[in-house]
Amino acid sequence: FRGNTRVEEACEMYTRAANMFKIAKNWSAAGNAFCQAAKLHMQLQSKHDSATSFVDAGNAYKKADPQEAINCLNAAIDIYTDMGRFTIAAKHHITIAEIYEAELVDIEKAIAHYEQAADYYKGEESNRQVIFVRGSANKCLLKVAAYAAQLEQYQKAIEIYEQVGTNTMDNPLLKYSAKEYFFKAALCHFIVDELNAKLALEKYEEMFPAFTDSRECKLLKKLLEAHEEQNSEAYTEAVKEFDSISRLDQWLTTMLLRIKKSIQGEGDGDLK
Repeated sequence: FRGNTRVEEACEMYTRAANMFKIAKNWSAAGNAFCQAAKLHMQLQSKHDSATSFVDAGNAYKKADPQEAINCLNAAIDIYTDMGRFTIAAKHHITIAEIYEAELVDIEKAIAHYEQAADYYKGEESNRQVIFVRGSANKCLLKVAAYAAQLEQYQKAIEIYEQVGTNTMDNPLLKYSAKEYFFKAALCHFIVDELNAKLALEKYEEMFPAFTDSRECKLLKKLLEAHEEQNSEAYTEAVKEFDSISRLDQWLTTMLLRIKKSIQGEGDGDLK
């Protein structure tokens, strides 16, 4: 009993020290102190406190040592999944994915963690927070789709955009977004093969009639026509007209440029 009391006192001391280091902005020392507290909490069989301390350690290390932050967050995830707390584990997988995106620039690993987060969220859909977890899962999947397309993994991107589009088109709150997902899926088809894009467009209009009147659908039809005629000027004009009302983001610009380059004689053309 006395041994446990000493371990509890040590936990408190490490946590206090960690918070002092945070005040001093000594992030590595803070992370290390939180880690020590986490290990002692585990020694006391206090899983929740241990996981919390590992998360605190990860948040401190994020400012000084991204890889160590990932190690601590993974330790927390292991505890949470062991406890059956998959929604909170998913949240920390997203944090790890964001570190890989912004700090370590390892997109493949970012994708893997977004996919794991999405799987955990989808596994929790049976509970009463179904709308929240489904929305969170979709956010993760859309990140995966965007990166997959950038890495030229078009089939993977198409499957995700179609899946999320289908999931949202019948939801009164989310159906407005469905047109964007079908648009992006069609662009991925277009890069691979013009005929695939035409067939996909027909399928999306049939599945989701509201798509037909959208600006995205009308743009796709103009681009397909320009591409079929190998008319780069008409292609560029259609894109400029769309951009004047709905600003193109970096992802859309990249995809539209990849399609334009397949028009004969375009080489490394731009969208201007």
